[in-house]
Parts: sequence; C-alpha cells; structure tokens
Amino acid sequence: MLFVVLIARGCARAEPVKDLPGNSSTPTVSDATVTNYPTQTATMIVSPTPTTLPVPTATLHPMSIQAQRAIKYPGSQITLEEELDPGANYSRYYASYLSDGLKIYGLMTLPKGAMPTTGWPAIVFNHGYIPPDQYRTTERYIAYVDRLARAGYIVFRIDYRGHDRSEGSPTSAYSNPGYLVDVLNAVSSLQNFPQADPARIGMWGHSMGGYLTLRAMVVSKEIRAGVIWAGVVGSYPDMMYNWHRSNTTVIPTLRPGSIRWRDSWVQQYGTPEENPSFWKSVSANSYLADLSGPVQLHHGTNDTDVPVEFSTSLASQIELADGVVDLYTYQGDNHNLSNFFTTAMNRTIVFFDTHLKP
Repeated sequence: MLFVVLIARGCARAEPVKDLPGNSSTPTVSDATVTNYPTQTATMIVSPTPTTLPVPTATLHPMSIQAQRAIKYPGSQITLEEELDPGANYSRYYASYLSDGLKIYGLMTLPKGAMPTTGWPAIVFNHGYIPPDQYRTTERYIAYVDRLARAGYIVFRIDYRGHDRSEGSPTSAYSNPGYLVDVLNAVSSLQNFPQADPARIGMWGHSMGGYLTLRAMVVSKEIRAGVIWAGVVGSYPDMMYNWHRSNTTVIPTLRPGSIRWRDSWVQQYGTPEENPSFWKSVSANSYLADLSGPVQLHHGTNDTDVPVEFSTSLASQIELADGVVDLYTYQGDNHNLSNFFTTAMNRTIVFFDTHLKP
C-alpha cells in the first residue's frame, strides 16, 4: 500500500480563492523529502470505521450516511446549452442536467480527437465555497479545469443549486444534503452521457468540494478515484472542536448556516461525548472501509482556512480502514497551493491516469 508524505519547500503566502497558473520554479518530486508516514500522528479525534452504525431515533437523520445511501440519484440527460471558446485540445460548453427536479448548470469540457471505444474518462469537479451571489460558471478554477481537460478528460464542473443560473436555493453543505444530491446526480448523468465511459468516473474537490468528494465516495460505489485539495475532511466532532483558524482561538466561523446546525444538533442530539452514535452516523469518516476507490490528498501546511490536520488525520483513518491513500503536504503553502500548483496538479493527473485510464 502506498502511503507517504511528500513535504515540498516553499514560502508561506495566504491568498483568497482564485485561479493560479502555477509557478515556473515549482520543484519536482525529486526536490521533495520523502518520509514514511506513521500510522498515528494526528491529534484529531479519530473515528472508528464500522460499515453500519446505530442512530438515536427510528428515523434516519437526513445527513446520516445511511439515509443518503437510501436515496436514488437517477441523474438525467446532459444538455449542451451553449458552446464557449475552446481550450487547446478540448471544447467547452455550458451544460445542464436535472437534480431533485432542479435544472443544474455547469461547465463541461470534451476532449477532441478519436474517442475511445468505451468513451472518455470523466471527472466531476466540486469547487470550494464561493458566496453563491458571487459565483459565476466561467470564473474561478479555470487553470485547474484546463489542466485536467488537456490531459484527456471530460470535466464537469457543476454549479451547485442556487449558484449562478442553477435553479433552487443555496444551502449549507454541512447541514443540508442538497449539494451532495447535485454531485451524485452529476455522476449518474455522466454515466448516461454518450461520450463518457460510465465505468471510468473520478471526482476532484477543493475545500468544501473535498467534503463533498469524500462523502460521495462513501455513499456511492460509482466513483472510481478521488482527489481532494485542502479538503474539509474532518469528522463532525473535528469540525466542531478542531477547525481553528490561525487568527482566532475560538471555534471558527464555518459557512452561513453552519453555526445553526451545530447549535441545533447539540440541542437535539447532545454533544459528541454524550451521543457519539449520532455524530458518527453523519460523519463520512466513520465509513471509510466503504470508500469506492483510492484517494489522493493534498494540503498546504500554512493553510489558514482548513487545518492540514484534517488531511493527515483522514490519511491515518483510511490506512486503518485498509483503504488506499496518498498524502502530499506542501511546506508553507496556503489553501490554494499557490506556490506548488503545478507540482500538485501534475501529481493529480498522474493519479487519475493510473486509476481512470487503461
């Protein structure tokens, strides 16, 4: 089982979410120090990995993994709504599909050239938190999508409900299943898309999108491999107690609506110490033995938005659950891996090529 930490050298520089083309001076793998990653080094709350867990009431909580597994995600036909300017070796489109009866839009890339017999490998791309009223389909993450598309993948970067032209209202990803429903319906829609290979679908997620990626991979068996950058991948107790920002000593502000779920759930179900069964039931980390495929994690050590310990702890938990995981940490880098964008993206593409291409 491959399980290493590669620590790359760089200077600390925190920046807001934006597109970064990479740094021409980015070191290669040979410039990094390779060390063996110990099984238990994280100080985070590490949850066990049973495949089934009790819940405190007869009715499953809608955010529990078991409840989300019980939902059907049929997807729909994907409609190419409008052609955009092409990339170097791929076409770009506004595209749409249906999720929960809502019309959800997204940016889709299609490789040019001779299509494989079974169709192109495809990646569902889950972006991080951007205020929904500021989000635009053709902005942000352009360099990320471009690198994946150039490598010969269909990339479907979906606009969650309530974002840009997508129907519905935006939600809190951490207390409402809506965004996950959109993600999993995108997977099903790609499986029905004539140019995509239904057996070769991967998923990429950043920050909040990493939370959705991990969750999708324990709910559905249809995602063959997942890559997470700076992911919110702690268990719910970790998110409550260990999501500290560098400029504060109190529990950090999550996203709009998140404080309400924390207070409401504690009031209704008790704290994680008082009712561990409930908090395990809603945490993807409790179901890592059921991951649908291998996972690659990337995180900067100077990330002031999401602590690097979320990724190091998750790596330990996946190994304990006999899963396959690669972990890369980047010394001094920020939430967007600005200093090591090219290195991290090169590793991402090699990983997807290994698991999604013949």
